[in-house]
Amino acid sequence: MSNSADSAKSSARGRLRPVRLLTVGVFALAGLIFFTSFNTAKGTNIRTDGSLLKLSDLIQERSRKNKDLEAVNSGVRGDVERLAERDNGSTKADDEELSGLEKASGTKKLKGEAISVTLDDAPPNAAPKLPGYPDPQPNDLVIHQQDLQAVVNALWHGGAKGIKVMDQRLISTSAVRCVGNTLILQGRVYSPPYKITAVGDPEKLKQAVAASPEIQNYMLYVNAYGLGWKVEDDGAMTLPGYSGTVDLHYAKPVN
Repeated sequence: MSNSADSAKSSARGRLRPVRLLTVGVFALAGLIFFTSFNTAKGTNIRTDGSLLKLSDLIQERSRKNKDLEAVNSGVRGDVERLAERDNGSTKADDEELSGLEKASGTKKLKGEAISVTLDDAPPNAAPKLPGYPDPQPNDLVIHQQDLQAVVNALWHGGAKGIKVMDQRLISTSAVRCVGNTLILQGRVYSPPYKITAVGDPEKLKQAVAASPEIQNYMLYVNAYGLGWKVEDDGAMTLPGYSGTVDLHYAKPVN
């Protein structure tokens, strides 16, 4: 009987030993994880560490910084222009030529009759509004780069003297680009709805927009799926001057 009991105890100890070893291993692993987390955090909250911010948050933050820098740059440029006007030794003809170049380049404010064109995404649950159209794909319901470019090109073709996209004036080096469903313009990020404002002859501008083949194609999606589209007369208004840098980083003048 005694031998049988000793054998049972030995067998039980044999079965428990792997369990104990596994328990010790789990605690050791947990300790290693805690130590690694502490070493990584360096006393900070990992959940709120800046390195783990979403890319979209970083883009928005950079956009806000670019806006602030543009404001500073505009103020410094104004100071430089005021100092230059004190005594620059130029003639009246020189000043008139410079003023004309500044207006053409878009760095000066521009006042005149204006129209605005607003584009917006369709509702996410949009369905065909007309018979015979298939159910929309995701790309059918959002504004694309080509849509914005089509409006800008049509307005230039209609004789626009100046164009503003959202709150920024376009110049010859401006590029209207979209990444996903956001617009990136001159270092700043925008979400729909997108508003494009142009100064010029309102009737000619509207005619040019209506005659654009690209915009006519866009209107098919407006009518079928509800993409946003609005053309308005703004009356007399003033476009801001371009306030960003005008330095060319790649192109160089020909001697």
